[in-house]
Amino acid sequence: MRIALVGNQNCGKTTLFNLLTGMNQKIGNWPGVTLEQKSGIIKGTDFELIDLPGIYSLSPYTLEEKVSRDFLLNDKPDLIINVVDATSIRRGLYLTTMLMELDTNVIVVLNMADRLLSKGMKIDLEKFKNIFCANTCFASAIKNQGIDELVSMIKNVRLRNVSKKQIFSSDVETVISEHRARFGSQINCRFLAIENISNMNILSLKNKYGLETYELIITQRYQFIDQVCDLCVTNTKKRINVKSILHKIFLNKFLAFPIFVLIMFFVYFLSVGFVGNKASDLINDFFDFSKIVIENFLSQMEVSDWIISMVCDGIITGVGSVVSFLPQLAVLFLCISFLESTGYMARISFLLDKTFRKIGLSGKALIPFILGTGCSVPGIMSSKILENEYDRKVTAVLTPFIPCSAKLPLIVIFTSYFFRDNYAIVATSFYILSIIIIIVSSLIIKKLFRKSRDSSYISELPEYKLPNLKYVLKDVLDKIKDFLRKAGTVIFMASLVVWFLLSFSMQVKYCTNIEESIMAFCGKKISGIFYPILKINSWEATVSAIQGIIAKEQVISSMQIISGLMGDAKNLSEIFSPGSPFEFFTPKTSYAFVAFNLFSAPCFAAIATMRKELKNGLLTFIAVSMQILLAYILAVLIASLE
Repeated sequence: MRIALVGNQNCGKTTLFNLLTGMNQKIGNWPGVTLEQKSGIIKGTDFELIDLPGIYSLSPYTLEEKVSRDFLLNDKPDLIINVVDATSIRRGLYLTTMLMELDTNVIVVLNMADRLLSKGMKIDLEKFKNIFCANTCFASAIKNQGIDELVSMIKNVRLRNVSKKQIFSSDVETVISEHRARFGSQINCRFLAIENISNMNILSLKNKYGLETYELIITQRYQFIDQVCDLCVTNTKKRINVKSILHKIFLNKFLAFPIFVLIMFFVYFLSVGFVGNKASDLINDFFDFSKIVIENFLSQMEVSDWIISMVCDGIITGVGSVVSFLPQLAVLFLCISFLESTGYMARISFLLDKTFRKIGLSGKALIPFILGTGCSVPGIMSSKILENEYDRKVTAVLTPFIPCSAKLPLIVIFTSYFFRDNYAIVATSFYILSIIIIIVSSLIIKKLFRKSRDSSYISELPEYKLPNLKYVLKDVLDKIKDFLRKAGTVIFMASLVVWFLLSFSMQVKYCTNIEESIMAFCGKKISGIFYPILKINSWEATVSAIQGIIAKEQVISSMQIISGLMGDAKNLSEIFSPGSPFEFFTPKTSYAFVAFNLFSAPCFAAIATMRKELKNGLLTFIAVSMQILLAYILAVLIASLE
């Protein structure tokens, strides 16, 4: 049996999916988390559960709604589980009224029931069942309550869902019946009939109600929902609304942005310095010790010098330089996941909506941008939640400008060395700079495409809530696993390639003088490109930056390998020390160098994802070229500042 899991955005649907299947999808307290349908097997059964994107109706407006509608109508699931946020039942029931019109059994799950009391609400479940159907239950997915009852209901559901209370007026029902007959025995004929008349101009209805047919259908749905809520929902008492107070503070037109900056400053204070830096030193020490032990062991075994160099200078140094940032990343992931779960990040998108609409970009684009702080790939993929093609393509192009976790090593190593006293401020400035770049780029694109309409933010703001520690830690763990997987594959192979190019001459002979290497030869040919940024011809910095196209982590990895082979640098803290090939960096040129790497073309994986979303190779090439050019101009301007 195939079961569709359907509900509004941010109703706890994905949390419920994880509980029922034992899987671990991304959970966040903002709309647009589930971007494509995902499936799993309900534990203890052979039932397939399909988690559909969050939607508000079956009248497709966004790609999300179209994915869900097409599955429900065309793939014909055996059962629909409709998850409704019990604390916002009026909003959720609009979709429920439409699902009841399908020829498929529906189970209504009133989720977040544990929060009803704190909201001063009470729902009479028996009255609700009597109006809609017998297949209704309370649940709290986040607290694992009501799950057993739901599973039992899934196994035993037999009753066809037919509302005992008429949704539409008699004359509207008459028109529906007439049009329903046209579809004969076709499945979902009632739903199709209602959709059909919604697109028609029926004069008899318009003359009586003074509304277009589609307006009348919507109005009567909400009238029915109001009647249900009047019968079933009781407000028990009035309480001081702390969440409303928080909402007014965090969205205050004077305080909102300064608060956001302070929060990001604190996040980087913890991740880059206070906590993360100390833990990273321990990992650095571990890799340094491991390198010495392995090097001595291989020497005693009389292994060839080039093999020792490959293992110690290539693999251990290259991979270790990236893995050593794991503590900073873990703290950053934890902070971001915490902010996501509270609902604060969704408010930042709302906060910037007015500005984004002025530049021709939907405020909803902030959701992909926020996801992009973890990784550009899911950020770009999530652009499909936007309503129209223009917004989706522009968002996919602009998302890589957000500094992702792969770029954090660059921020950390440069800011902690050149801006020791102000590392948190400088680190935060890169994120503020990314917002400015997105705005400028969007204006340029808007001008080129002559787009004049403003985009609307059509998503909801989730309620503030305390994060569930279990799911926050799961989210952090998943991101750490992805990072380590990348370090163990892409960075591992890239480090070997870098070592080879640094250790062999153009005649493919092992050389101890790095200046005779293949990479030095090639780097010297193009080092002039970065002279306006670095104020010096440095093939070492040039080739390191170019490798960022493979993976942004590889920039630091390459610098560490070069420093180890060419200078006296033994660990990351000595990359810029006297005698290192990177000792020429100044605070200004270091900021410019980091800016170029942060905002130029993303990694190969992100480019491939962008190509998939844009569906055009030429457009992808133009987008990547624009990113490189903009980043280069920005870096040159920074380096030229007096």
